[in-house]
Amino acid sequence: MSPPLPELTTRMRDIFGLVVEAYLDRGQPVGSKTLTHAVNLSPASIRSVLAELEGRGLLTHPHTSAGRVPTESGLRLFVDGIMQSHLPSAEERATIEGQVRGRPLEEALANATAALSGLSACAGVVVAPKIERRLRQLAFVPLGQGQALAVIVGEDGSVENRVIGLPPGMTAPALGEVANYVTGRLSGLTLSEAESRLRAEMVEQRAALDQAAAELVATGLAEWREDQSARPVLIVRGQANLLDEAAAEDLERVRRLLGELEDRQEIVRLLESAREGEGCRIFIGSENRMFALSGSSVIAAPYRGSEGRVVGVVGVIGPTRLNYARIVPMVDYTAQALTRLMG
Repeated sequence: MSPPLPELTTRMRDIFGLVVEAYLDRGQPVGSKTLTHAVNLSPASIRSVLAELEGRGLLTHPHTSAGRVPTESGLRLFVDGIMQSHLPSAEERATIEGQVRGRPLEEALANATAALSGLSACAGVVVAPKIERRLRQLAFVPLGQGQALAVIVGEDGSVENRVIGLPPGMTAPALGEVANYVTGRLSGLTLSEAESRLRAEMVEQRAALDQAAAELVATGLAEWREDQSARPVLIVRGQANLLDEAAAEDLERVRRLLGELEDRQEIVRLLESAREGEGCRIFIGSENRMFALSGSSVIAAPYRGSEGRVVGVVGVIGPTRLNYARIVPMVDYTAQALTRLMG
């Protein structure tokens, strides 16, 4: 836990800010000689202040270097209390808007993520709104022993397979009739709409299927819908940005981060925690369990739909040595651009 800002003297605060800014800019430990041109103090006085800041847990010595780097607590103090954010430049804003404005939603989300990744030199991520896909076709492949492989095809071309149990006496020709009924009567509907229509026809006895077959389909549609709604829709772009020149000095950390980016369920869980609040949330290093090993940071902001409700989260993932002052407003601006698109 970093000490509150009032506990730092003006001199300590100024030198601490200079150390963090120099480290974030160059990625190298910062020594007293580097600071002499910026403060009117002798190297000995600067070293004394650096030692005091280190004693308070805000700076640390990496290896045997004479310079200091900020700790995670130090970065948190800097981000929360000292950092002066810079609005995205006109060119950066135009790049983001150009990838979002007037585009279909899925294309806009992918483009915005790629643009954010390119501008920040991080991996860009976005949790997309859950969109219930529409049904195009249903088919069955009998497997024997009372089972069949159900194949559901969506209007977007997605295909899902599932092994299902069959009611006693269900034959291959009967499965064909079920598939033809669903494709002919329910095609073009969302899974929930298809289930509702089929159950209504069952109640009114208008379904051209026997009760067991109709119940099999209705239950299957409900299960597919629940699975679909529980599955996160995550777009990740720009992992290659993490393999920059600085990565060569810490390949193990980058390897861990790339491995962590494969766990999409956990990434979604982390990003979802940024839904609360109006602006960006920043997770630094071990503040989030997922990226504790790689020592990475996450900057994320929610975006809203036409009714003003949060429908997704957009952000970046990168090393703790990020230009927070530049990237935080960039992520926030991207979230605002997506909100305008969906408004």
